[in-house]
Amino acid sequence: MRLSSLLALFRPALPLILGLSLGCSLSLLMVSWTQGDTDDSCGDELANGRLFLGRGDGQRDPRDGAGDDDFQPRIVPYHKDPNKPHKKVLRTRYIHTELGIRERLLVGVLTSRATLNTLAVAVNRTVAHHFHRTFFFTGLRSPKVPHGMTVVAHGDDRPVWLMYETVRHLHQHYGSDYDWFFLAQDDTYMQADRLSELVGHLSAGQDLYMGRAEEFIGGEEKARYCHGGYGYLLSRSLLARLQPHLDTCRNDILSVRPDEWLGRCIIDYLGLSCVEVHQEMTYRYFELGKNADPEREDSIQFKNAFTVHPISEPNLMYRLHKRFSQIELEWTYLQIQQLQMQINNLSDLTPEGKDGVTWPIGINAPFKPRTRFEVINWEYFTEEHIYSCIDSSPKCEMRGTDRADVNAILEIAVERLNEHYQPQLRFRKRRLLNGYRRFDPTRGMEYILDLALEAYTQKDHSQVIAKRVNLLRPLSAVEIIPMPYVTEATRVQVILPVTAQDQDYVGNFLDMYVMNTLDTHDNVLLTFLFIYDPFDAQRVSQTDVFAGIKAMIGEVEKRYGDVKIPWISVKTEVPSQVKLMDIISKKHPVDTLFFLAGVWTEVNADFLNRCRMNAISNWQVFFPIHFQEYSPAVVYRDQQPSAASSSFASESLRDGHFDRHVFDEACFYNADYMTARTKMAADILDNEELLESMDVYDIFVRYSGLHVFRAVEPALIQKYVRRACNPRFSEDIYHRCVLSNLEGLGSRSHLAMALFEQEQANST
Repeated sequence: MRLSSLLALFRPALPLILGLSLGCSLSLLMVSWTQGDTDDSCGDELANGRLFLGRGDGQRDPRDGAGDDDFQPRIVPYHKDPNKPHKKVLRTRYIHTELGIRERLLVGVLTSRATLNTLAVAVNRTVAHHFHRTFFFTGLRSPKVPHGMTVVAHGDDRPVWLMYETVRHLHQHYGSDYDWFFLAQDDTYMQADRLSELVGHLSAGQDLYMGRAEEFIGGEEKARYCHGGYGYLLSRSLLARLQPHLDTCRNDILSVRPDEWLGRCIIDYLGLSCVEVHQEMTYRYFELGKNADPEREDSIQFKNAFTVHPISEPNLMYRLHKRFSQIELEWTYLQIQQLQMQINNLSDLTPEGKDGVTWPIGINAPFKPRTRFEVINWEYFTEEHIYSCIDSSPKCEMRGTDRADVNAILEIAVERLNEHYQPQLRFRKRRLLNGYRRFDPTRGMEYILDLALEAYTQKDHSQVIAKRVNLLRPLSAVEIIPMPYVTEATRVQVILPVTAQDQDYVGNFLDMYVMNTLDTHDNVLLTFLFIYDPFDAQRVSQTDVFAGIKAMIGEVEKRYGDVKIPWISVKTEVPSQVKLMDIISKKHPVDTLFFLAGVWTEVNADFLNRCRMNAISNWQVFFPIHFQEYSPAVVYRDQQPSAASSSFASESLRDGHFDRHVFDEACFYNADYMTARTKMAADILDNEELLESMDVYDIFVRYSGLHVFRAVEPALIQKYVRRACNPRFSEDIYHRCVLSNLEGLGSRSHLAMALFEQEQANST
């Protein structure tokens, strides 16, 4: 798989690990303080009731397993024919395509027009995001299709016809891409992780029809079909063998139930019956009684079920999902406790003994820096302020996620202290004396808290004490998030707005554009947007303020005969980004990838490729943070900068900063902008000045619902320039412009040195 199509996300786990300064340690949320015997944990019915059947002899029947050929590597040779001209070998873009690796599981949900917006939506919201691909098959779709669901309508509501078309659609479009296909009704709750774990333990090279086995009407024969309400699993090979017989089954087999029809077709033409046990794996299900309460269900069959049926209403689906999430969380805590006890018991056999066990048990030891440059700094904080601010201020107010994080660890710290010392003592927080935190990339977020606590005895005697506790919010497993496919061959439409004050910088922009795109034949187009104020617009027939730029464009078009650089003229007093994009958007197709640039931007191939990869249609927009050079008058003062430091080809970024206050550059698709702009139309009717108070970034944040990706961009470098801040824009936009000018003057050391030299000059 391509690395650029994946995001590796470290997600901090919710449970906090806490340790005390008395030498004892508190563990995860559900871990007991008593040291138990590890043998009795193996008998826990929840831990044992997972996926494995557990035969008496513990041996696997060789007839159930796949042959050795399934596990032998296959090499696809490449033969060069000497009699034919040699051609370059076409390599696939994805590794798994070239190796013939298929995705594991595709899920199909059979729904109807009446339940598509109710039960089917509940299925989609509870478990669909846990599967690689989920489709909803219906006969006739409702007028309004729910957002975020892949719905396939076959055009006929007859149940058997719907099943026939669904099986045929899966084989025709995805038969070569997936190993397993799981079909279920929309009144079925699915435990997604357990189903994925099930297919992960099954050999994909066999014909398998697995689910809840039911007798046919009459029950005279031993063959069984899989009940559709509890879902059933079909292997890829079975689907391939069944495909030639589907038309015959549709014409010859009469049935009112689609699951019976499919089971009869498989039995008659493939000779396979539905099974509940295969390769020591058991398909577990649970039949939910009428008026049942999921919170009160506590049987082993319920806790270990893959699917639950029937679900009468969406609210019941959500309650089931909540209950199963609690069960999985409890099982996870139990696993953590067992692993911690095993690690602690085995530590005696290690060379370091008990002293070699790190705290918390099972978590990596703290990072040890090798040089002073690798030291991880601790941040000091109180309940109201933090003393390590983003803008390098010595002190700033604790707010937002930082405040929520501190409040959470304070509550958990007191809660764990009470769990540890009760019933002898109970604690109540008075205030936080001192707080320290740091992020260790090998462990997670570490905290040290000095707490003023009021301790109460069993006789209600109280005393205020100070207590130091250590906490750790560990990093959980790395989560791989699949991203939609994008290509680096997409054409980029560069939009350059130019005002009369900016025309002095257009020459450098045009030179860099010619060198980095036209000379390299990159798939890029450029459009100029000339912004006239009312006074210049009246005099355009006599004196055009942009005549010099238009002459430069003409020279470029003469040099490159096949290149056309169009321009658009606009008259406005307030050059709002949204108003300008409204004009541009109407003149380009909906699939156009825009790069909204500034006259100080240097367009290069590295950034254009990242623009193509980070802007994903109907998924994500990209707002890069460019690198802004500091003012040469402040950085160098009376000295002349060297050629190396002034060159953009320098190997490192220096004498500048990433300007977080500028949102002018953006990469997005025209269709995404038009969608967000349509949602904004209702607000404009009430407030026409809204267009001047917002920029394109605000439009996507408030109205699009897409991922707004904001990241530093080292390939987007700008020379120092003092921007003209228009006071007619909104207060927020104007304030960001002023901050950008102020922070762009120089670093703290540069400004301090300039002030020092000025004071020295004044004193003399």
